[in-house]
Parts: sequence; structure tokens; C-alpha cells
Amino acid sequence: MPESSANTYTSFQRTAIIVSCMLGFALDLYDVLIMPYLMPSIQHSLSISLTEVASITSCTLFGSVLGGALFGWLGDRMGRKASLQFTLGLFAVGSVASAFAWDYWSLAVLRFVVGIGLGGEWGAGMVLFNETWNPRRRGLGSALIQGSAVVASSCASIIGIWAISRFGQEMGWRVGLLTGGAPLILMIFIRFWMPESKAWIEFDRKRRSGEVPAAVRTGNPLAVLFRGRLAWVTTVSLVWLIGYMFCYYSIIVFMPTLMLRVLATPPEAVQVTMVVASVVGGISYIVMGWCNDRFGRRFGAVAPCLAWLASLGLLYAANGTQYAGSLLSWPLLWIAVLFAVGNSALGVVGAWLSELYPINVRATAVSTIYMAGRAAGSLAPVIVPIAASGMGGHLADGMLIALPAAVLFLIASLVLPETRGRSLDADADAADADLVDHGGAMGGTQDAHTHADRIASKSQHA
Repeated sequence: MPESSANTYTSFQRTAIIVSCMLGFALDLYDVLIMPYLMPSIQHSLSISLTEVASITSCTLFGSVLGGALFGWLGDRMGRKASLQFTLGLFAVGSVASAFAWDYWSLAVLRFVVGIGLGGEWGAGMVLFNETWNPRRRGLGSALIQGSAVVASSCASIIGIWAISRFGQEMGWRVGLLTGGAPLILMIFIRFWMPESKAWIEFDRKRRSGEVPAAVRTGNPLAVLFRGRLAWVTTVSLVWLIGYMFCYYSIIVFMPTLMLRVLATPPEAVQVTMVVASVVGGISYIVMGWCNDRFGRRFGAVAPCLAWLASLGLLYAANGTQYAGSLLSWPLLWIAVLFAVGNSALGVVGAWLSELYPINVRATAVSTIYMAGRAAGSLAPVIVPIAASGMGGHLADGMLIALPAAVLFLIASLVLPETRGRSLDADADAADADLVDHGGAMGGTQDAHTHADRIASKSQHA
């Protein structure tokens, strides 16, 4: 199925879109990932417990659910570009303000505001990208955007450790959070150089002129996600993202603490380990992105998940082995590397979710489902210390609660329908408008399988 002529963009416009999306996601994730490196400083400066400081990350991730729903709705009603600008501004201002927090509750509230801003950025950018990109290269492009996570991870480790080392326990975490104001610069670029999705512009024109059904024009996007044949897809997608995020945050939030405080690893060894893991992870994103387009969305999720399972198995076997002077013989290096490879499963999420939903609810679906997964992941920083306490106080044992989450992600990956190459034009969605039963009842198992079959049939040209 060729791309619609309405979806043609200049090379500069396509470059502006993917660069903006990559930078937006990198800044988004950087703001979350720098927190683990600042946690010891925050704990000391504000005189709070490890559980309390870990819950700060939970506040941010939980706020992202509200932001995902809010800015997803805004993206479907006012456009992908407008939503992206608003969300970048909110989380940049919130991050700067959080650097001036004076106690636990002020920091928790301000990071919740940051989370609201973060909640819409990923969905708005990812939907805009997927609606403008060549369907045959959509998997690779989405993976490249997610691959900017390796830049975010490297910068978070370098800047986080530098801020604490340079400015001390009292001021270091504040300096680290101030760097979260960088998205304000990206807003200017987006305002003047990044185009709006032409697929959305065409849909909005039809909506305003009454060329689409009234239920599509006026229906509540959130309610539509749980109606008819979409209800099954939404439920499985939620389980899918919850599994991913819970596993991810169970490890990523506590890995620096495990290395630096529990195992007393030299900061230089931690930096090198995280940079190596980031480089390997970046390569994995590119490879998996190519595989997403070549072998399908399911392959791009299942293959990395197997690396996750290997990483968690090694974490169990390592039993807190300390650094002895050789990186290559240190199990934590290989745990970090394998886990980074597993993280590249996220590269398929943006394309897969975008292809599962029609244009009238696409931004709402992508943002809400992704951020709902993040919210579930936000429970991990609270549960891991509790689990560790129940296992004799060993942090590594507590982190292994990531294992059932990884298994859940694997199962959901095998259940979701394949969508590789599906067109995201407004016209393509109109031709398949009966995928959504606006009457409100789920059609049952047979309807769910029919929905999967219809989505798959749109992918045959790829």
C-alpha cells in the first residue's frame, strides 16, 4: 500500500521531525535517569530515607499517566505539534523548579508536575513521527528515536556523578536537576522548523467538515480505547507496557546504588560500565530496528526480552560480587550490558502502538498506554527496597522482582497482533472504521481475533 500523496514531506522536514523526536525523548528520559545518581545526595541533603527518595521517582512516573492522558487528548484534538510544545515546556519548567525544593513533600510535588509534562512528550513525538515516515522504515526510525535513550543514560551517569563530585552533597543534586531545563531550547526549534502531521491535518479537516461519523468527531478518546474490538488490544497493550516498565525500573533505578553504595565500586568503574552498556545498547537499538522492519514487530520485542532474562539470571548467580579491579571479569558489567540489550525492546513500542490504533484516538492511545506502563513501573522503586528487606536486606535480591515482569512482557509480545507496514493515513483508517464499535460493548473473543486479522491484513504489502 503506497503512502498517500498528502503525506509527502521534504527531506528537511523529515530530518527536523526525527531529530526533534530523538532530542525530545532523550531529554525526557535523561530527566528520569539522572535521579538514581542524585538519590544519595538528595537523601543526605533532605535527611530522608532510601524508600522516600526512591518514591520521588515514583511520583514523577505516576504524574506521567495524567500527562499522557491529558496531552494525548490534546494531540488528537489540537494537533501533534502543539501537544509536543506544551509538554516540553511544562517538564522543563518543572525540572528547574524542583532544583529549589526544600523538603521531601516540595520535591515530590514538583517532580509530580515534571511527570505530567513528561507524560505527553513521548506519545506526541512518536505518533507524529510514525504518521510521517515511510511504513517500510518505520520500525528502524522508531528504534532510532528510542535509541536516543543510550545518550540519555550516558549523559545522566556522567552529569549526575560530575554534579555530586563537583558541588558536593548539599548542592550537587540541585545542579543536576537544573540541567533538566534544556527542553526549552528544543521548543524554539519545534515552533519554527518542525511541521505538523499532514495525516492529522487531513483528518481534522474532515472532522470539522462533518465528513467523518459523529461518534468519531465527538467521542471521548479514552472511552473509545475500551470499546468494541479495541478493548482487547488496549488491555493486552497495557499488560505489555506494564511488564516492560516494571522490569526496566526495578533494575535501572537501583543499579547505580548497587554499584556505588552496596558494592563500593569506584565511580570511574561505574562510569565506564554504564558507558559501555550504553554503546552496546545503542547498537542493539539499531539492529533491532532493522529487524522490526524485516521480521516484524513481534520479533523486535521477543528477541531483546531473552537478553533481559539472561541478565536477570546472571544477577541472581553473581550474588553481589564486588569489583576486583578487572571490568571484564566483573559480573555487573555483563549484567548491565545484557540488560541494555534487553532495553532495546522499547524500540518497537512506538511503531507497534501507533499501528494498532485509528487516527482519531492514536495520540491518546499511545500516550496513555505508554504512561500507564510507566506508572506501574513507578511502583518498582518502592517495592524493590521492601522486597530486599524481606530477603535479608540484599538489594540485588530485591531487584529480582523484575523477573516475573519480564516474563509478562514476553507473553504479551506473543499475543499482540502483528502490524508491520500498516498505513497510518486518515483515509486508511476511514476504510476500516468498523474496527471500533462505538456502541460500547466488546464483541467478545471472536471480535478480538477479527480485529487482529484485519490489522495484519493491512501489513501484507510490507
